[in-house]
Amino acid sequence: MNKQFFKYLFLLFVIGGISNTSFAQKKKTTKAPAKRSSTRRTTKNKTAANIQSAKASTDSAVVVAPVSDSLPIKRIAKSLRRDGAVDDDMIKARIPLAYENLRADDAVYRHKIWREIDTREKINLPFKYSADEDNGNQRFISILLQAIQDSAVTVFNSIDDRFTTPMTKGEVAKIIGGDEVDVPIYDSLGTLTGSKKMRNEINLDSIYKFRLKEEVIFDKESSRLFFRILGIAPVKNIVTTMGVNLGETELFWVYYPDMRETFSKYEVYNGKNFGARMSWEELFESRMFYGRIIKSTIDNPYDQFIKNYKGLSENGILQLLEGENIKEKIFNYEQDLWSY
Repeated sequence: MNKQFFKYLFLLFVIGGISNTSFAQKKKTTKAPAKRSSTRRTTKNKTAANIQSAKASTDSAVVVAPVSDSLPIKRIAKSLRRDGAVDDDMIKARIPLAYENLRADDAVYRHKIWREIDTREKINLPFKYSADEDNGNQRFISILLQAIQDSAVTVFNSIDDRFTTPMTKGEVAKIIGGDEVDVPIYDSLGTLTGSKKMRNEINLDSIYKFRLKEEVIFDKESSRLFFRILGIAPVKNIVTTMGVNLGETELFWVYYPDMRETFSKYEVYNGKNFGARMSWEELFESRMFYGRIIKSTIDNPYDQFIKNYKGLSENGILQLLEGENIKEKIFNYEQDLWSY
């Protein structure tokens, strides 16, 4: 009886040990995935931390980036309500029509012409219209400068008129507004606390002349004479700080085909017909301006301006008549092609 009791006791001890071992293995098996999942979670957190730090560094880089240079032009506040009784949003959102394709083989007559537009003449007075609207000041020079400020057009240096050397906004601001000067800063007690570099605001009325470079082409396929404007340059009378008058100088050149879309969104002032305003792009394409010819490639082997022709340098009337003579030559060429 005692032997059987000890056998049962031994069997119970063995069974209890086996069950404890299996329970421990089961417990270890359930804990292992928990450790792996915690490890994964830690890795994700590390990855997220790395991404956030990279994003923060990128944002900080954007913040500390240098501010782009700008022109010293007046900022025009926009109307908070519609400043007009007519919905003209569609008119201001128009785009220019594409040019007709002109083949070189069909161009039987090609000459380049340089004109000078004086906005003080009566027909050119819309160039000086100085009202402010939502899209800025309506002077023609303001439209050019606003397009440069908005990076809508590339500006080229006036060292030549072939659009070879691009300019930055800072270089344009220096040319039209002069160098930056140190302006003293005072506190409320009148004590000098420092200085700040500033540039004088541009006097827009001092720029009242523009030069156009264009090409006249007779296309034999359509039997038409085409005038295609290539570039526009504002002209200003430059006087140095020492009082030396350098004369009228081209400030910069802009490529006219790049400006056509901008010009199509600005209306031209018309004091005689308020219901039928045209855009600046339509004004140039319709030739609704006057510019005297100052240079051409017609009978000009030395590539000189008319004012530098021999015998014309001191006589402005003869220079004007020579420009009209060039215009008549172009007109006669087209007319002589027709027979009646």
